[in-house]
Amino acid sequence: MYFDGVAHCGEAGAGVVFVTSQGEVLPYSFTLTKLYSNNVAKYQALIIGLEMAVEMKRLQLQVFGNSQLEVNQLLGSYEVKKPELRPYHDYAKNLMGWLGDVTIQHVPRKENKKVDALAALASSLTLPDQAQVTVCQKWVVPPPNEEEGEENELKHLVTVSEVEKEEWRQPIIDYLRYGILPENQRRRTEIRRHAPRFFYYKDTLYRRSFEGVLLRCLGE
Repeated sequence: MYFDGVAHCGEAGAGVVFVTSQGEVLPYSFTLTKLYSNNVAKYQALIIGLEMAVEMKRLQLQVFGNSQLEVNQLLGSYEVKKPELRPYHDYAKNLMGWLGDVTIQHVPRKENKKVDALAALASSLTLPDQAQVTVCQKWVVPPPNEEEGEENELKHLVTVSEVEKEEWRQPIIDYLRYGILPENQRRRTEIRRHAPRFFYYKDTLYRRSFEGVLLRCLGE
């Protein structure tokens, strides 16, 4: 798992890329809903990735990040001096403990360009006006409330409004999940022919490229 986070000009984003043992690449990009420092955004990206790994039940995980601060703090080489980083550091350590066999390693930025680009892309995206909203996903990792003893948790907030155009992905998803095909004979033939190129995993549709990379399918 590769991770990176970025915060600038009042916006923040996180990027996470999983590479499976079979060489499949799963890229994810998230817009963070609150204004954070660059270091907190990087911790947020790491936490989101670890939460996803917990959900995937990955028993062995290698983690790579290009930030020496976060990586070395988790390795114990650096002390966590800033109080605002402590809750994120502790929560990330807990997630790594739940996963069990986890290693974390610093890599040069040039080896982490793909995740850095995803984080930068997410940070540049803003919520559109409500009249034009299609689907917008936001992830929030709030620090724990020590006074109330609340545990940290990952909250997934989704805003959805009506979309006038047909969602091109839905017929393919319906066929992959339920074997449902549209009534139009031509469309039925097209979907059957193209469906083997697609892969549906955790509510996300991917298309297999000729190089074997899974490309995330996006809507309008």
